[in-house]
Amino acid sequence: MLKMDRIVTVSELNRSARQLLEQNFPLMWVTGEISNFTRAASGHWYFSLKDDSASVRCVMFRQKNQLLDWVPQEGMQVEARALVTLYEARGDFQLGVEALRKSGQGAAFEAFLRLKEKLGKAGLFEPERKKAIPSFPKKIGVVTSRRAAALHDILKTLERRMPSIAVVIYPAAVQGEGAAEQIASAIGEAARHKVCDTLILARGGGSIEDISAFNTEIVAQAVAACPIPIVCGVGHETDFTIADFVADRRAPTPTGAAELASPNREDLGRRLSLLHGRLRRMIAHAIESRMQHVDHLARRVVHPREKTSHQRLQLQHLALRLNASWSRLFEQKLWQVGHLAQRISKPDIASREVKAEDAGTRLNAAISGRFRESREKLRNLEAHLLHLNPQSVLARGYSMVQNGAGEIVFDVSQVAVGEEIRITFGKGSAAAEVLSRD
Repeated sequence: MLKMDRIVTVSELNRSARQLLEQNFPLMWVTGEISNFTRAASGHWYFSLKDDSASVRCVMFRQKNQLLDWVPQEGMQVEARALVTLYEARGDFQLGVEALRKSGQGAAFEAFLRLKEKLGKAGLFEPERKKAIPSFPKKIGVVTSRRAAALHDILKTLERRMPSIAVVIYPAAVQGEGAAEQIASAIGEAARHKVCDTLILARGGGSIEDISAFNTEIVAQAVAACPIPIVCGVGHETDFTIADFVADRRAPTPTGAAELASPNREDLGRRLSLLHGRLRRMIAHAIESRMQHVDHLARRVVHPREKTSHQRLQLQHLALRLNASWSRLFEQKLWQVGHLAQRISKPDIASREVKAEDAGTRLNAAISGRFRESREKLRNLEAHLLHLNPQSVLARGYSMVQNGAGEIVFDVSQVAVGEEIRITFGKGSAAAEVLSRD
């Protein structure tokens, strides 16, 4: 507060008056008629609000008025949410407008909030009850007026994005008396027919009165009860209706609703091209990997002739080791017999001879038994070796085919028509020419 006995400047006086006004008058709603409306080059709005007996200057700065989707006109009745202040440079009493709405919208907005709170408590806005929008719908239903520009925008958008989608129109008035009932009836009709994969609820922009049909409980309940996923595109991007909150998806405009409800064939084409390229790369990589695996297996494959030759050498080595082993054993036994003979000191020569003969007999029997076992093993190994011998296989009626490079042919793809091949039989071989391949 200024002291009464102090001399103040005009600036100090106006500043104190502004502070006094702003501290004692809260942010409030003021209703009146627009007059002297001016839009400055800076984007700020200047106008007056008046009634039958008074007027007040108002300013609405650019960052505030940009939030409106309409421009005030002379004589328009409005409600302004404003802060009482003073323009210090001129000492003008004025209102700093924070928000502006057309008169009558206050009651409608309050009704909107009450219905929103009621339906929210009933669970109609819960994310859990929202249905997924089909990615590739075959048929889309549209609930709107036949004469609405929104219908033209939707059809044009669907034709551009995916012309193969069939469209079913469920006509209904979207404003005026009885519009809410017609919209709810059209949604119910679409739900009964069950021919659409997705339903679009649409209307162009307008005032809160124009879109009031979409802020009714009857429409909200119809949207909630519909088994078909619903995309709601009502008004402009800044418009919100009760139907938006209940619908499965909200779009900022009718065109946006058509885009949400339909796939884009250009995007699909690009994705298909991307997937095609990825698939080709995967197939090429798989083929290259299999080719390397085949080369690895080919290096591990041993020719039967080489394998049988190796086994024959191994068998010969085992036979030599066996013979050497039995020779050493026989020599050891003979030495033992000689040693025992030398130790005989008693004159019972006959008894010693009998024992020696008996030992010799048993030794011979043991050696003979071991030789029989060795011969049996040798015969088994020989039979097994003969079984692995390719010549034995050929002797049973099979034949072996070699191409011109001398490679053994396992697959018809290894020879070409007209190529000379050699066929080896059990006895002899013959040259032949490939006449055809199956």
